[in-house]
Amino acid sequence: MINLTDSALNAVRTAMSGATQPVGGLRIMVETGGCAGYKYMMGLVNEAEPDDTVIERDGVRVFVDMKSHELLAGTTIDFVVALEGSGFTFENPNAKSSCSCGKSFG
Repeated sequence: MINLTDSALNAVRTAMSGATQPVGGLRIMVETGGCAGYKYMMGLVNEAEPDDTVIERDGVRVFVDMKSHELLAGTTIDFVVALEGSGFTFENPNAKSSCSCGKSFG
């Protein structure tokens, strides 16, 4: 299960309401790359892919492909506002290591 904090849900709702194209939900995925081996990817999409796991919380739908779901199981996604900048953070119990920016893991 992937969990989005209230702050993350609010940030996604804000992005969805400002989108110029129809949005069905948020796609969260993991790709090979980044400085630690894998990198987190997120984006608004119109609809789920056929093999996606669909998670819905408080009206926000999250789409995760099978490969990424295994790597993200148990992850909590938050949205933080700090002096250094604002953005999403990932607390991933599957990560054995991560880079200093928190955007990739191994």
